[in-house]
Amino acid sequence: MTGGPRQVGGGRRAIGDIAPELAQLTDDVLFEDVWNRDGLAARDRSLITVAAFVAGGDAEQLRFHLGRAKENGVSEEELVEAITHLAFYAGWPKAMTAANVAREVFGSEDASAPRLSAGAPDSPCRRPSAQQHSISTIRLDHSGASS
Repeated sequence: MTGGPRQVGGGRRAIGDIAPELAQLTDDVLFEDVWNRDGLAARDRSLITVAAFVAGGDAEQLRFHLGRAKENGVSEEELVEAITHLAFYAGWPKAMTAANVAREVFGSEDASAPRLSAGAPDSPCRRPSAQQHSISTIRLDHSGASS
């Protein structure tokens, strides 16, 4: 493995009672082998894994891997930026879900903070920002000059 702490799985502890074979594969193949391979640092593997779970909408697995990413050196700011970036590639609802999960994982849960979904009336995808609004009012004439 290139950089970072040796990765150890918790499959047996988490699901060993109900799915012992899956737990064994999680610990012995996924974490012991795949996560510890040379070629990518644990930090990079974490960022890629978080992106995969955001894109797939896997909130439960995302909870664990946001914490693992922090342990592997990815900052909260970088994780939130990745989630924001993925909104445009994986979908707004998935990014909104991921942002709410990140809030919980990072311990910045504010009881007064609304939990928005992409379809909510106050959602950014329903309410354009001032910048989005001003961009949408720019017209191009036939010569390509903006007016």
